[in-house]
Amino acid sequence: MYDVVVVGTRIAGAATARLLAQRGLRVLAVDRATFPSDTLSTHQLQVAGGARLHRWGLLDRIVAAGTPPTRRVRFATAGITLDGTMPSHEGVDALYSPRRTLLDATLVAAAREAGAEVRENVVVEELVTDGGAVAGVRLREKGAASSSVERARLVVGADGKHSMVAKAVGATVKRRVAPRTVASYAYWEGVPLDRGLMLGAPRRAVGVWATNDGLTLTYVARPIEEFDALRRDPEAGLLRTLDDVGLGAAVRAGRRVERLRSSPDLPNELRASAGPGWALVGDAGCVIDPITGQGMSHALEGAELLADAVAAGLGDSGGDLARALRGYERARDRAVLPMFRFTTQLAALKPPGRMEELLFGGLARTPENVARFFGVLAGVRPVSDLTSPAAVLRTIGLRPLLTRPHATEAPAS
Repeated sequence: MYDVVVVGTRIAGAATARLLAQRGLRVLAVDRATFPSDTLSTHQLQVAGGARLHRWGLLDRIVAAGTPPTRRVRFATAGITLDGTMPSHEGVDALYSPRRTLLDATLVAAAREAGAEVRENVVVEELVTDGGAVAGVRLREKGAASSSVERARLVVGADGKHSMVAKAVGATVKRRVAPRTVASYAYWEGVPLDRGLMLGAPRRAVGVWATNDGLTLTYVARPIEEFDALRRDPEAGLLRTLDDVGLGAAVRAGRRVERLRSSPDLPNELRASAGPGWALVGDAGCVIDPITGQGMSHALEGAELLADAVAAGLGDSGGDLARALRGYERARDRAVLPMFRFTTQLAALKPPGRMEELLFGGLARTPENVARFFGVLAGVRPVSDLTSPAAVLRTIGLRPLLTRPHATEAPAS
C-alpha cells in the first residue's frame, strides 16, 4: 500500500513524487516512457520556475549539463521594441531553455534519490475504485501478459493534456478556449544568439532561444486554421515567417538539426483538479497555449502546491485530505487563471488595436516599465501589473486615453 501513486513522471509528476517522498510519504511514480526521452515542449523555464529548481538544489544540474542562461531579451511587435533583462528572483536572474531529454531525466533521478519508487515503461490500464473513491491503479509493464494492482490513499494524474486519469474520474472542465494556434519549432546549429527574442509579424509570433548542445531553438505560432496549408511544406512556412521577422538569413547560414516539429494540438483547458482519492497536476489539470512559454514553470509550481496539500492532508497529525485538496485546487486556480486569460488573448494573434499600441508604446518609454513587462512573463510579477485598469492608466497616462483617434485610423479593437 502506497500513500500516493503518481501517473506520469515528466516535469509535474517527477517533481510531485520527489517533494512527497522528501516529506516521508511512500510514493510510487509510473510512466509509459523511459528516460531520457523527448516530448513536445515549450522549452522555457521562466525565472520563477528556475528559482524553484534552485531552491530544490536542482538548477545547478541543468546548468552543468550545458543549458545556457538567457539574461537579455528583446520583444518587438507593431514597430515597438522592448529591450531588457530578465528579473532577479530568489537568486536566479535568467531564463533557461533546457531540452526535455535533460530536464525530465534530471527530475526523475531526483525523485528516485528522494526515495520515490519510479517505474518506467509501465502502462496504467485503469483506476481502481473503492466505495466511489479512487483507491489505486492497475498496471502492466509493456510487453507483459499480466497486470497488477497497486493501491494508494491518493492517485495523482500527471499524465498530460490528454490525461487518462482526468478522463477516468470525469474531471469537469471549468474553463475551455478552443485551440488558437499551431506551433512549429526547430533546432539550428551555427546560429549565434546574444539574447532571447520574442517577435511579432502579421498573424505570427516568433520565439528564439539558446538551448543545449550549442543549438538555437526557433518557435513559430500561426493561426490554427492554417495547419492544413502548413503541413504541405512545413519548413518553407517556417522559413517564410523567419524571413518576415528578419531572421531568415541567419538560420539559412546555419544548419537545421533534427526534424521540424509542428502541432495543432494546443488546447486551453482548466479542469477541476481534485476529488475522492485523486488529484491532477501539470497539463493534466491546466494546459494553455505555449505562446507565453509558461507550461514548465506552471508544472513546477503546481507540484509544490499539491505536495504541500497532500503532506498536510496525509500527515500524522490527522489531516483532512479532502479539505487540503480543495485548498490546492483553489490555490492552483489563483496561480494560473490570470495567465490563462492573458495567454489565450495573445494566442488569438490579432493585429494590435489602438489600446495595445498605446500600452506597448507606454511600456517602451521607461526601463521600469520594460522591467515590469518582463517580470510578468518571467512569472515573478502578477499579470495584473500589466492588465489591471490602474496598471494600464499608469503605463499609458490619461491624455492618450482621452484623445480620440483621427478619422483615418481604425477604431480601437
